[in-house]
Amino acid sequence: MPSRLRLGFLGPNATFTEQALRTLPAAADAELVPIAGAPAVLAAVRDGSVDAGCVPIENTVEGAVPPVLDGLVEEPRLVIAEEARVAVRFSLMGRPGTGTGDITTVASHGHGIAQTREWLAANLPGAEVRVTSSTAEAAAQAARGEVDAAVASPLAAQRHGLAVLAEDVADNPGAVTRFVLLTRPGPPPVPTGWDRTTLVATTPNQPGTLLGLLTELTVRGIDLTRIESRPVKDRHAQYWFHLDCSGHVAEPAMGEALAALYRRCDRLIYLGSFARSDPAPGDVTPAGTGSPVVPLRTPTADDHATSERWLDAIRRGTGT
Repeated sequence: MPSRLRLGFLGPNATFTEQALRTLPAAADAELVPIAGAPAVLAAVRDGSVDAGCVPIENTVEGAVPPVLDGLVEEPRLVIAEEARVAVRFSLMGRPGTGTGDITTVASHGHGIAQTREWLAANLPGAEVRVTSSTAEAAAQAARGEVDAAVASPLAAQRHGLAVLAEDVADNPGAVTRFVLLTRPGPPPVPTGWDRTTLVATTPNQPGTLLGLLTELTVRGIDLTRIESRPVKDRHAQYWFHLDCSGHVAEPAMGEALAALYRRCDRLIYLGSFARSDPAPGDVTPAGTGSPVVPLRTPTADDHATSERWLDAIRRGTGT
């Protein structure tokens, strides 16, 4: 009888990452293992301590998670097998009996602090804000009395016996974080018709090289849904380009594009093809998971005229 899968996640328990992992089919009968810090999750997958690991990769407010992007270019290689989106809702919590007037220290993960900065400044102007490795760790610190309050998920309040002092404290309601399940390389999941392929590339530092890379996708009708740059740690003024594309490596167009990119790039890393978690065009968007996908339209004559007026105003110094 096969042993249960061990799936690591950014811990401790009651993080948004655990919440995301529990929505994935792979977690149904698996042992869930909390691990402190995203780099440690990636290391555990690489050394075989866990079969796969779940980490956040980007947020609609704060953007990408740099330690995860940087970790994905390291050896041995990992690939993305699945992704999930979670609507991030923060609560302010403290030990029972705590009032907002008692709070002199408040803790959260860096992304949690960034997404509640204005609320904290307005409602707890004198409190010292401390950064923790996760929102759940902030809740644990509040429960241990190391800080007066934490900004974390409502689930963390339940797990640690904390009282919720304020709900939905985010500055941007409706924020969504995308999480990915990482494994060691293997055959990709079968195409679903609504897939994402993730790549990382470096190009020669010459005029037009990045345009050439993007052209290989464009001429094959492949939609580039995200591009992000991160510095190559051991090379000055060189960058990794992280690319998310619509499509699957098993499809002819994507396969042709990958082969062409391999010829053009100094280095090309394939990080997986997997089912997308965002809604397909025409799908009803589940509450709190993002906006519906709107197909591109052809610019009209009015669009061109408006853009020319905008450009003229920029050139005359009267527009922004």
